[in-house]
Amino acid sequence: MSCVCGGRLCVDAWMKVAKPSLCVHLALAQSIAAEAVRGHGAAGTAYPGGPVHGHHGARTMTAELNEGERRASVDRSRRGGSVGLVLLVAVALVGAAIGLLFIGRANAEPYILSLLAVLATTGVFSLFALASGILGTTGRDSGNPLLRGLVDEAFDGIVVTDMSGRVLYANAAYLELTDAAGPGDVRPVERVFIGDPEVSEAVYRLVKAAREGRRLQEEVRVAGAGGESARWLRFRVRPLGAGKKPPRATAWVITDVTRDRERQENVFQELQHAIDYLDHAPAGFFSVDAQGNLVYLNATLAAWIDHDLAEVGSGGLKLSDIVPGEGAALLTTVTAAPGEVKTEILDLDLRTRGGRPVPVRLYHKVAFGADGAPGTSRTLVLNRARDGGSDPQRAAEVRFMRFFNNTPMAIATVDKAGRIARTNGLFARLFATMSRKGSEEGGTILSVAAERDRPMLEAAIRKAAEGKGDIAPVDAALAGDGERFARFYVSPIEEEEKGDAEAAIVYALDITEQRTLENQVNQSQKMQAVGQLAGGIAHDFNNVLSAIMMATDFLLSAHKPTDPSFQDIMQIKQNTNRAASLVRQLLAFSRRQTLRPQVLDLGEALSDLTMLLRRLIGEKVTLEVIHGRDLWPVKVDISQFEQVIVNLAVNARDAMPDGGKLVVRTSNKTAAESARFGYKGMPAADYVLVEVSDTGTGIAPELLEKIFEPFFSTKEVGKGTGLGLSTVYGIVKQTGGFIYPQSEPGTGTAFHIFLPRHIETTETAPERSHTEPAAVTGAIAAADEVVQLATADLTGRGTILLVEDEEGLRALNARGLVSRGYTVLEAGNGLEAMEVLERKGGNIDLIVSDVVMPEMDGPTMLKELRRTNPDLKIIFVSGYAEEAFQKNLPPGGHYSFLPKPFTLKQLVAAVKETMAS
Repeated sequence: MSCVCGGRLCVDAWMKVAKPSLCVHLALAQSIAAEAVRGHGAAGTAYPGGPVHGHHGARTMTAELNEGERRASVDRSRRGGSVGLVLLVAVALVGAAIGLLFIGRANAEPYILSLLAVLATTGVFSLFALASGILGTTGRDSGNPLLRGLVDEAFDGIVVTDMSGRVLYANAAYLELTDAAGPGDVRPVERVFIGDPEVSEAVYRLVKAAREGRRLQEEVRVAGAGGESARWLRFRVRPLGAGKKPPRATAWVITDVTRDRERQENVFQELQHAIDYLDHAPAGFFSVDAQGNLVYLNATLAAWIDHDLAEVGSGGLKLSDIVPGEGAALLTTVTAAPGEVKTEILDLDLRTRGGRPVPVRLYHKVAFGADGAPGTSRTLVLNRARDGGSDPQRAAEVRFMRFFNNTPMAIATVDKAGRIARTNGLFARLFATMSRKGSEEGGTILSVAAERDRPMLEAAIRKAAEGKGDIAPVDAALAGDGERFARFYVSPIEEEEKGDAEAAIVYALDITEQRTLENQVNQSQKMQAVGQLAGGIAHDFNNVLSAIMMATDFLLSAHKPTDPSFQDIMQIKQNTNRAASLVRQLLAFSRRQTLRPQVLDLGEALSDLTMLLRRLIGEKVTLEVIHGRDLWPVKVDISQFEQVIVNLAVNARDAMPDGGKLVVRTSNKTAAESARFGYKGMPAADYVLVEVSDTGTGIAPELLEKIFEPFFSTKEVGKGTGLGLSTVYGIVKQTGGFIYPQSEPGTGTAFHIFLPRHIETTETAPERSHTEPAAVTGAIAAADEVVQLATADLTGRGTILLVEDEEGLRALNARGLVSRGYTVLEAGNGLEAMEVLERKGGNIDLIVSDVVMPEMDGPTMLKELRRTNPDLKIIFVSGYAEEAFQKNLPPGGHYSFLPKPFTLKQLVAAVKETMAS
């Protein structure tokens, strides 16, 4: 039974082998026709009324084949109607009618009604099937003759097979391509090319793709038979199915593409010839992309500069490899409007593999895209080294070109409005980004300078354009991100040399590093001056505070706690101690305090300090201490190091009023790692890094350089002395370390402290044969030490020579020592002390001497005394640090040291211990 498709071509009968009742309609026929139409141009080109040529080995097909000459297509998918079946039904009906006549009318009526009912039911169901498309009444040759003829007469071979490989349809072109003798000789694709291994592999992949429901295309070379030339065939396969159902057939399209392949080979050969001509041309040629990678280099240029062509295009050769110095910047910084093609003529040197310069002239052509991005260049290279010696003018041009491009000063010529006419390589590199931005505004050099400094540069160019000389250099900040500075020298061009495009020559020097160094030197000098001032003030204050503390000790010893004035005296002493603490911070900043360094493990020191830090920062702030593994030892004063961490923690707490996180992290940093930080002033060495970071409000960039200055504070009045960070700075510097802050407003602040790694050596420091009590190691003893001193017996006997230039302080110290049982002799300086010793015949048990005194200071006096009495004991007292005068002492000198200010108890304790040692 056939089906009706509204006059359109139906190929459902191709599927009847798998399921006779299945009808696949217009979509399958259209897909085959579409394949034929798409492949039509691949085999040849059709002209109205003219021939269509397609190569099949040595044969040629034309569009004017007669019907008798063309091989007929093979269609095994159709089955015609059965006439015998129709006659059999008719005979059965006639026989039934004759039989009913013999039965009789009365007896035949039920049979007649039953037969009519069966026929009526069959007719009704047939009408429903006909209306729904299940049945059709099309004839054997029904269908769209145009589409049928298009597929039958296509120049591409078309064959349709079922899933078992049986051929359902094959057009005449397929029979021609496969050399089939007739319709009975048609074979499926996989059987036609089974003898060719290369084709068999491709066909296997195609068959596999069809079974998996995929489309696939392959092109293979088929060897010719019987002396015929080989040919190229393109195989395309696609499964045929209704909707998402599994495919029931496979459509193959085979196209002879031999002529296309020959045309491609001809084009390739022509391209090879063109490349050969370009490679061996008498001029060089190269192409470079926007990133500076060489993508092409001809053989002539490669021979000039002695480079291997294999390095080109693989990323192994860059423009900077063949263009030395700043010349590469001239090529990579060419600017133009979007869509423009720009050609620059440049005279510069190329560099050979061995480093020898080759003077050349470049015609550098770059096309810019619609977005303004530069494309790959086309650069012609002319060798100017040839006959250079015989042409003086060319030799002079080469020398000037080398001078112009290789000078360490950026040079540009500008017109009256400042528009750039020519530049050398250094100018292009230094100001490439800014001049490119300025090119959009006309290429003015004024765009290089920051807006605030442009008027000065513009005025200098205007003077040069007017022919004026002796124009003062212009120091200007450069536009763009970051702080960069340049110094511009502007000079006029002589009238006979001046053109419309050039009015002045601008020379530029990048002075960013010079400015940075100047700022660093100024900052260092300022910090040094403030430190010297602070140190001097601290020394004088220590003398005053020592007198006040000594006087309060006398007053406290003369008044009972129940005395009404006792609390006032205690208030004086407490404020004196507070003032002494401020003086110590000033000494720390000026790096003139006394340090007692010792080798320790920072991890253990921080662990001991953790509880104190938690109490200081409060509950709102989370403390996290991260210890590095196997920390190197460092040599620091433990009490001063703790002071550094405490000060930073307190500052971090104040920067996080609503809470936050404080992190203290330690780690080892090798010389290579420390160098990568890039901190100026810090040499590459092994350090232990202590990082203290918070999540607070941060510090503004303009304030970051001032945070280590004494008395500088961002806190409210009355909420800080401004000495916390200056103390940290002084302690770290005096220890030999470095500290660098990093901060971002709203994010937090981090301090990086680098402490030098301590390496044990056999060398020892100059011996000091004194043992200092705990009360002598700091300006003010701790509370428990004060209690121990209060309960200890501080009386003694002996003769003490007290040398002090401050008369009031000397009198108070002498009074205190006398009150403890000592005999005290007084002197105002070193010379007076020598006279006293001569009068007493050297019968002195101990000398207590100031360090800085008029006429003869303490160290000088010690040198003189050691000549006559090498075993004489001495205690130096000073408001300066011990290291400030230690270098002036004789080698191996034995002495003790007591820093000012000190209390009476600390003085007599130091005296008693020194005399007993």
